[in-house]
This record gives sequence, structure tokens and C-alpha cells, in this order.
Amino acid sequence: MNSWLFLVLTNANSQRKKEPPMSTYLEEYQLAKNEPDVFWRQQATAIEWFQFPKTILSKDHNGIDRWFADGVMNTAYLALDYHVDNGRGDQIALIYDSPVTGKKSQYSYQALRDQVAKTAGLLAQLGVKKGDRVVIYMPMIAEAAIGMLACARLGAIHSVVFGGFAPHELAVRIEDAEPKVVMTASCGIEVDKVIPYMPLVNRAILDSRWKPEKVIVLQREESLTTLNEHRDIDWSSAVAASPPHDCVPLLATDPLYLLYTSGTTGKPKGVVRDNGGHAVAMKYSMNTIYGAKPGDVYWAASDVGWVVGHSYIVYAPLIHGCTTIMFEGKPVKTPDPSAFWRVCQEYNVNILFSAPTAFRAIKKEDPEGELLQAFPMPALRTIFMAGERLDPATLDWVESKTGRPVIDHWWQTETGWAIAGNPIGLETFSIKAGSATKAIPGFSVDIVNEVGEPLPCNTQGYIVIKTPLPPGCLPSIWRNHDRFEQGYLAQFPGYYVSGDGGYIDEDGYLFVMGRIDDVINVAGHRLSTGEMESILSSHNDVAECAVIGAHDELKGQIPLGLVVLKDGHYSVDQHIEKELLQLVRSEIGAIASFKSVIIVDRLPKTRSGKILRRTIRQVADGEEYTIPSTIDDPSSVTDIAAALKLIV
Repeated sequence: MNSWLFLVLTNANSQRKKEPPMSTYLEEYQLAKNEPDVFWRQQATAIEWFQFPKTILSKDHNGIDRWFADGVMNTAYLALDYHVDNGRGDQIALIYDSPVTGKKSQYSYQALRDQVAKTAGLLAQLGVKKGDRVVIYMPMIAEAAIGMLACARLGAIHSVVFGGFAPHELAVRIEDAEPKVVMTASCGIEVDKVIPYMPLVNRAILDSRWKPEKVIVLQREESLTTLNEHRDIDWSSAVAASPPHDCVPLLATDPLYLLYTSGTTGKPKGVVRDNGGHAVAMKYSMNTIYGAKPGDVYWAASDVGWVVGHSYIVYAPLIHGCTTIMFEGKPVKTPDPSAFWRVCQEYNVNILFSAPTAFRAIKKEDPEGELLQAFPMPALRTIFMAGERLDPATLDWVESKTGRPVIDHWWQTETGWAIAGNPIGLETFSIKAGSATKAIPGFSVDIVNEVGEPLPCNTQGYIVIKTPLPPGCLPSIWRNHDRFEQGYLAQFPGYYVSGDGGYIDEDGYLFVMGRIDDVINVAGHRLSTGEMESILSSHNDVAECAVIGAHDELKGQIPLGLVVLKDGHYSVDQHIEKELLQLVRSEIGAIASFKSVIIVDRLPKTRSGKILRRTIRQVADGEEYTIPSTIDDPSSVTDIAAALKLIV
């Protein structure tokens, strides 16, 4: 390992708050695996309980493992009141930075607590109580976090829906969650486009069989809206007139939130997150995975509509006593590819966390990192990435341009925090490009074949996690427990099925190669599209890429590559395409049958940056397809469809 990496990470470790006793990675991993109740009781002492749990691990009425069942606590108390009560009310808790509106603001822990308490008071006046649901349909503004924390304060279950989702998708979530109240804003802003929200909300409520009693609307001056006097409430004036509300004592197993994730049936799955296990996991992860200390400035450059926003914009940083940032902008075009570096410089960010796709977008527009030179970012220690596979080329580019260690880690909406990573708060391991490093203590990860038999090192298979899952992971799907058991537990008894494929090497490093669906069968040979993507992205002209398996009458499937070039790099007479084909052939061999590369302007992605490989595959195979409501740019699909017609 490079000396600079060792020194940076060792310095982070040396300032780690002393809570449960320090130990090595192996000690913690083995204790969590062999005596999970002992291990997680130790970690539970790091948060403030109203009543510390006597029962650490137990089974619920469905036979599912649950954590801290008789513990009593409140997540909003841990995130706000605890710090105020312990003399840190003046510390900045939340920074709001909006390059799309030119507005910035900061909230101390005291100010944020007071605003959350009054917002909870408004909800209580509207009849919202413990167990009721509240749908939050908001842009990336401070009030989104305030709404979430206000629900947590009452014990109401919030369900955040990404602002700007189509009315149908919002209606589906309203029908499933059955909220008493919807919290929203008059508009959102995407780069330079103002998106009025109320027409979308009104249409969704009209289409939904469930009708919320009230809609609380935050008026934004960029686009004011007309309120329905019988249903809608002006957020600002109503909160100002509301009394503050205390934190409601909750059982650890009471739900904190529902977060809908796409399902293979087309109906979204409401992932349930409980209060106690989630809080313990968040606190543990900030120490162990991120090497964070109270007072650090921690920036997860994501959106509150996604699990990263729940875990690492709102809850974990605040529970840990950090300063968190809500950024209403993009890595590029707000105003340029220096956006991330400007924020890190301006607010002395210590830890930056985003998806690889964000950095690929920056690399595409500023391939030499020239704009980065104006922002030395002296406080920045570490850059974390997750959300999709981190290709070695992106890792190398970010490390070389920023001079900071880049740490990959792997997790899912369902788990709520990292399954595997480099646990720098415990012990720093050398980095292997393409690997998320090792399983985090609490997650016992195995690789199995189609019948559930363990596979040897360096053999690809299904990535599974032994039960019990650690605290923070989902215990069910909202109002559909059978779907939870069938989708995650039934295939391999005793294991949670991640849906991802990969392998573990001889050093215990986990390599996640993509969704099981992304392993293609070419004439009987199982090949990883993730491996092919890594090879393509290593080419100097490539900004990002995707490989899918297209249907072939003779071989079953053949790989098809779609490539986005860096700005200023152009394909002339198929020169780059030929180089890319040869690159894959030389690395994998003729067995891959890799014969088609298409240069495109952009790849179809969700708003969270995940490439829509399934949609691309449907287009390539000539199947009926629906452009998902989660897509960032619908024209990217039609452009690819047109490009594919030219090569058929």
C-alpha cells in the first residue's frame, strides 16, 4: 500500500471516538459471526436508549430474526436532541447548497431540532401519530430532511418518493403505503429546468384508490402553486404557528420508514426499516466503514429519494454528530464539472461519498481534471463509491487526479448499509481494483452454486449472506411478507439471496460482478458482462460503457457493447470500435464472441445513476419495452434503438 494512503487512513483511525472497545477486523468479524448477540449488544451501547434492550436477538411472529426487540428509543432524538442535550447545539448539523437556485443555508443542531419539533407538531395537529404513514415527495432541499426527522420524532413511518417521479409511480406508492399526509414542494429544479410538482401530485392522488387527508406544500419562489383550500396546507405558515412536539418513545422494532425499490414483477417493493437496529447499524458504520468522527463534515452526494440519502445524508451523519450536506445540483452542468470539488473546498468536506457514474460524468467533461486544480480541498481525507460496480479505470482516474484514496463498498437498498468494504475505522486493507474488499463484521458472505453448495475461491456464483442478517437490514416487505420470503430467503435456506453474482478470492476479497441476470451464456459458456465492461473502460478514450447479452439464434446470447467517449474524443472510420473489439478479444478470447460495439452520446440511466441494462437488452432483442419512470433522459433509449437498427 502507498505510504500516503496509509498515513491518511491511519490519521483518520487515530481520531476515532472510543466507544465499544477497539479490536482488529478479524476479531470483530469472528465475534459478529460466531456470537452475534454478544457483538451487537456491545455496539448497541454506542447509542442512547430510553430503555436499553434486554433481548438482543429474537424471532418475530414470522420466524424472522429481529434485533433489540424490547429496547425503547427514538431515532430523531439520537440525530438531534442527544447532541443538543450534550452541549453541542451550536455545531452545524446541516448545510444546504443549491447551485440551481443560488441559495445556501446552514442549520445548527439546535436550530434543526427546533424546526423538526415544530414540523412534528404540525403533523400531530393533523392527526398523524405513531404507525401512520407520511409520503414525502420533495426535491433536495433542507425541508425534505426536516420532514423525515419530524416523522421519526412522532413514530410515523415516512416513505420518501424521488421528487419528479411520474404520477403513476407516485400513485402506486400512495396506494401501497396509504399515507395520512403527503408532504411536497411547489417545484423541483433539474439543472436549469423548473418542474412543477403539484400537477404531478394532484394527478397521482386522482389516480390512486387511497386518498390522503392532507397535502402539506412548501411554496418555492421559483414556481408558486395554487393550493386546494379543502386539502392543501401551506408548509411555512403552518409550521410557524405549530407548537413543538417531543420525541415519542418507540420500540426498536417499530418501523422507521418504507423505501420502495423496483421489483421484477413491475410492482415496487416497500422495504421496511426498523428504528433500533437501523440506528445501531448507522452508528457502527460511521466508525467502522468511513472512519468518521463527530464533528467531521460528511457529504453523501446522492438524493434523499434513494437509500444512500436515507442512510448517509440524513440519519447516520446526524446520529454520529457530523455535519451533513444537502446539495441541490449535479456533478456536471451546475454549473460545470468542478461542482463536487467546489463543495468539498467551500465546506471543508472530510469524507465524500457518491456513485461511480457521477465521477465518470466529471471525467467525460474534464478528462484531464483541469478544473480540479483550483480546489485543493485540504480537509478531504477519503472518497467512497457505491451504487454500482466501480470499474478500475474510474478508480484510477479519481485517485490520480485528486490524490485521495478511493474506497469501493457494496450494499443494497435492502441492507441499508455496506455488506462489504474496506473497514478503515478498524483496519486498512490494501486495495484491489474491482473488489469491494472484505465483508463488514456482521455480514457473513458466501458464494454458492445453483443448488446452494459453497464454491471454492475464485469461482463465480451467487453472492449470499448467512442469516441472521445484522441490524439495519430489512425484516420484511411492507404488507407482503410472502414476497420477502420468496424473493430473498426461499432459494437457499439459511441465506439471504443478494441477486448479485461474483466471487471471493484467496485473500477473502469480494468481487461483485453484477446482477445474476448480467452473467450471459454464450454457446454454453457463462461470461461476466461486468468483466467486459472493465476491459472496455480501460481504453483511454472511453468515459463509460455498458455490455448486455443480446439474443442470438445460434449461440443463445452474444455480448453487445455500448460506449460513451470522453468529450473531445471521436470515432473516425470505426477506429475506436476496432480497438475495443480487439481489447476484449485479447483479454477474454474469441470465446466471448464480442463483435459489436456502438458509440452513443449517453447511456440510459435512472436518476440515481444506475444503467438500465434490462431496458437496453429488451431494445436489442426487439422486445416490447416501457421506458421506466425512473429514467433520467428518455431520449437516451430511443437514440440507442435507432443506433441498433443501423447495425441489424
